Amino acid sequence: MTRPHPLILPYGTAAVAQAAAMIRAGGLVAVPTETVYGLAADATDAQAVAGIYAAKGRPSFNPLIVHVADLAAAERIAVFDADARALAAAFWPGPLTLVLPVRRDSGIAALVTAGLDTIAIRVPRHRAMQALIAASGRPLAAPSANASGGISPTTAAHVAASLGGNVPLILDDGATEAGLESTIVAGRTVLRPGPVTADALLEHLPGEGRGPGGKVAATEGDGPHGRPPTGPRPSPGGRAVTAPGQLESHYAPSKLLRLNAVAAEPDEWLIGFGAVAGDVSLSTSGNLVEAAAKLFDLLHDADANDHPRIAVAPIPSEGIGEAINDRLRRAAHR
Repeated sequence: MTRPHPLILPYGTAAVAQAAAMIRAGGLVAVPTETVYGLAADATDAQAVAGIYAAKGRPSFNPLIVHVADLAAAERIAVFDADARALAAAFWPGPLTLVLPVRRDSGIAALVTAGLDTIAIRVPRHRAMQALIAASGRPLAAPSANASGGISPTTAAHVAASLGGNVPLILDDGATEAGLESTIVAGRTVLRPGPVTADALLEHLPGEGRGPGGKVAATEGDGPHGRPPTGPRPSPGGRAVTAPGQLESHYAPSKLLRLNAVAAEPDEWLIGFGAVAGDVSLSTSGNLVEAAAKLFDLLHDADANDHPRIAVAPIPSEGIGEAINDRLRRAAHR
């Protein structure tokens, strides 16, 4: 039986209008953001949101991120404190998700929050997602547009290969910029590292992000060097998931993945970095931003080639390297 294919439309006014009509009718649309491609549906429509979980095979205990046009729209859905407003002012629109108390009158379907009293929300920067929000007139729930647990998509082709006919329409606006999912912050705790680094967050928190004694105030303990701490990585068998992006095994190729490899074993395809050349390289110059943008694309390529295993060179943990290593660690988790 031939697997159905989604309709892929190049970004433009007509394509956005068609996608918006599908959203308003309760359907699903894959759309690029500045991070990865998202699988979007009307966040106020419980049946549409259920369609996201069904299309991805996503567990219903795993909440979704809601995307809105601006801070004013976000404040109609969530309760902001001084820290949240400071971070929103500094990083929105952009790849930062805030986990905040959800308003009782938000209108957001309970399935989006997985029954929690908090909501994960962000204002995206990408023109396609902003255009779809504006044209549909809806807040959009949008996790990554791939089968649950798989490698996140950074191109329309990745979406089509992963979801097939489970997504009827893909807005194609080329490869995504950041290549990694958004940073997620709850209070002063980093729940998922991402393009907005902990040091950047610290610079914009009130009082320079420091509480009594010169340390970052936090709900989950203090992070190193006075930075917002990284929160736990709960799994279904462990602590409860409290926000998107916390599953222990995630972003995973179908093949075994070995980390911190300086040379390939005979059956491995080596993804290099810096001085470790590899079969391909995340960045021959050792540029971490370039590596982040290429990470999922090269993992897709490695998963599709003839080598039975994948190896990845060591990646420094400073700056966005923390987020790269977070994704790689969970991709290698079995």
